[in-house]
Amino acid sequence: MRMTPAPGQSATGSTPPLPDVAHDAAALARPLDWVGMDRIALPVRIADGRGGSVQLSASVDVAVDLADTAARGIHMSRLYLRLQEAFATENVTPGGLRRVLQEFIDSQNGLSTAARLVLRYDHLLQRAALSSGHLGWKAYPVTIEATLQDGHLKLALSLAVEYSSTCPASAALTRQLNAARFAEDFSAARPLSPEVVGEWLASERGLAATPHAQRSRAQVRVELKPAFDELPVDALVDALEGALGTPVQAAVKREDEQAFAELNAANLMFCEDAARRVAAVLSADPRVDHYEATVSHYESLHPHDAVARVSG
Repeated sequence: MRMTPAPGQSATGSTPPLPDVAHDAAALARPLDWVGMDRIALPVRIADGRGGSVQLSASVDVAVDLADTAARGIHMSRLYLRLQEAFATENVTPGGLRRVLQEFIDSQNGLSTAARLVLRYDHLLQRAALSSGHLGWKAYPVTIEATLQDGHLKLALSLAVEYSSTCPASAALTRQLNAARFAEDFSAARPLSPEVVGEWLASERGLAATPHAQRSRAQVRVELKPAFDELPVDALVDALEGALGTPVQAAVKREDEQAFAELNAANLMFCEDAARRVAAVLSADPRVDHYEATVSHYESLHPHDAVARVSG
């Protein structure tokens, strides 16, 4: 009796090889800059700044060039499978990124000569309150761009910090109104005692106007020098927040809010001032080869934003 072959099985009983059309001749043949996949979900391990690591959810883009003009396409599944294994047990580092990108190239068996990876995640840092001592978590959006071409690794790191900006012009106008009210209320009062003036300043009458402030954002992209085998996310966040002086807070009690108001008064900033502060920090960082920064003040006075950009 003759048996009918099972689906996918030849008449001799052996399983035929699966077709692979990646090496088929391509119509309109030419090399392609990048071919790959975007927005792949992946857990990654990131250094926590305290000698350990934390596992976070990331979105990853991967690609290789298609240098072989005779080939129709790349082997995408090989990129995906190598990516899944890449950061399962180790932190994301420049050295690890170089190795993974080389594996991407090698996996294509001569089709590709370059590889790139873009990794996006929210970097979590625990921050202490200004005065009360309470702790709270803040998330900083981070993007890591890595490209390996001709044996050279190029790394870029993008991140954003949020801060408060109080307008210097508005503060000056506010001081003028406060001074005018003081003169109005005390024009006939002589002598003036510190106690009377203190009570007036602490009353509603002692505040004729308030300067406008707004939540603001500094978005930076830095190209890193190859000599450092680290991704300085924590260090850059600390440096930027320290330079701006008024980072937004997580845990806030009344004493923390008062301390925040004091910081705002001590750090009056136009967007131009903020951009210069950011530039000073990035220019002085020995790990940074080139930088681009955009500061945006989401105006409370206007329906539009005030923006300054700087590079170096």
